[in-house]
Amino acid sequence: MKEGPDTRLALYLAHRAVLVEYASRLLGSRDSAEDVVQDAFIKFVPATQARVPAARPRSYLFRIVHNLAVDVLRRKTLEHQRKGSDAPSWVSPQTVATPEETLLFCESMRLAMDMLAELPKNQRVALEMHRFGGYSIEQIAHHLGVSIPTVYRLVQTAVATITIRLAPDSQDRRPPRGRK
Repeated sequence: MKEGPDTRLALYLAHRAVLVEYASRLLGSRDSAEDVVQDAFIKFVPATQARVPAARPRSYLFRIVHNLAVDVLRRKTLEHQRKGSDAPSWVSPQTVATPEETLLFCESMRLAMDMLAELPKNQRVALEMHRFGGYSIEQIAHHLGVSIPTVYRLVQTAVATITIRLAPDSQDRRPPRGRK
C-alpha cells in the first residue's frame, strides 16, 4: 500500500480525539492540547512528501504530540522563571508603605544624612562623589589629591561607618563626633 498525505491525514483524523486527550493529560489544559495537536498535524501531514516511519506511523504521531507538549511545558517554565526575576518593576503591583514604615524610613534617612555630614571631610566627599555624583574612582582621587587605593579605603570606611550605626542592634545611633 502506498503511503501519502491522504493516508497520513486519515490516520490523524482517526486518532485526533485520543491525541487531544493524551495532550490534555500532559498539559493540564484542553485548549493547549488542541493547539499542540494542530501543530502535530502540520508536522505529520506536510505539504511535501516527508519520510514517516512506515512500520509504526501511529506511534510516530503520538511521539510528535508528546514532544510538542514537552516543548510547551518547557516554554511555560521559562516564562514563569523570567516573570519572577526579570519582570520590569512597573509590571508588578506596587506595595504601599504603611505610615509606620514611612516614618521609620524617613528616620533612617535623617540619621544617615546626619552621619554623612559628620564624617571626616575626605570620607564624606569621596562617598558623595562616588555614590551620588557618579564620579569614577580616578576622578575622585584627582579631585582629593590622593591615591586610588586611598579613595577605595575612604569610601569603604564611610559606608561601613554608616551601615554599622544604622544597624537595628547598634547602640551607637548618634552621628559620629559630637554633632548637636
